[in-house]
Amino acid sequence: MTSQHLALRKAAFVILFLFCFSSFSSPPISLALGITAVFLFGNPFPGLSGRPAKYFLQVSVVLLGFGMDLMSVYRAGRDGIGLTIVTIAGTLAAGFLLGKFLKVDSRLSSLISCGTSICGGSAIAAAAHAVRAEPKQIAVSLGIVFILNSIALFLFPWAGHLLGMSQQQFGIWAAIAIHDTSSVVGAAQAFGTESVGIAATVKLARALWIAPVVFFLSRIYRNGDGEKNKFAIPWFVLLFLAAAAVRTFAPSEVLPSVFDALTNLAKSGMSATLFIIGSSLHPRTLKNVGFRPFLLGLVLWILVIAASLAAVFGIV
Repeated sequence: MTSQHLALRKAAFVILFLFCFSSFSSPPISLALGITAVFLFGNPFPGLSGRPAKYFLQVSVVLLGFGMDLMSVYRAGRDGIGLTIVTIAGTLAAGFLLGKFLKVDSRLSSLISCGTSICGGSAIAAAAHAVRAEPKQIAVSLGIVFILNSIALFLFPWAGHLLGMSQQQFGIWAAIAIHDTSSVVGAAQAFGTESVGIAATVKLARALWIAPVVFFLSRIYRNGDGEKNKFAIPWFVLLFLAAAAVRTFAPSEVLPSVFDALTNLAKSGMSATLFIIGSSLHPRTLKNVGFRPFLLGLVLWILVIAASLAAVFGIV
């Protein structure tokens, strides 16, 4: 590859990236542009697709909190707590049975089930030590979650509008049925600003179940090396709620323009970061996942989508 060709690829990538900051873009459009870019001319900045993209998205989530009313978020979010408990238990049980049926390794099946039932990559990372998973199993489960998260960012806002869902209904549904917290917030932001706070609150309550689930798995797999099993809670969601508290309890005359500017920056930053995430969806990712594990993750996800959708329309 000539240096001129590489320079053209970088220029095209930067132009598309900057477009994502404009008012013409949105989270689904940005993600689609990123996926299109990597399939057309690759990703000339692969270093942005790992931790930097993750942190950029989390910062955007925190800044979105400055546009939320904390009390409204709490009142709406508490309606999804009971549904959270039921769906986590049901998904873990269904994952165990489907894994047996599809002859997927039990450790890999546990990781996929945890990622689907709780909070995606964070739950997988926490459960990996408890089940003594191999690096390849961790990579495969993370790949499945990444692919399905990408699909959800397109599918959920469109489906929510098609079904005529309210902001509260969509926020609860997205929090339960989408894997990663950042993707939940991205889909909610594409649907409507009010649903973002609801989705983040319900997802935080869901993420807190990492601890008991990891403890349960550690008893099953009997980790005998004497080390404590580690689990991670997405602390950026707590910062999001803290930002919402600042906006809620600050006097109305205090810096309203600053809060609005931070919220707009968060929306632009989220769109741009989703472009980077889309550009990391390399064809190799699809190839390395494998058919049976992907089928397990897909079927589990469809079950969660259907069950949570029915429940949301029934209780909200």
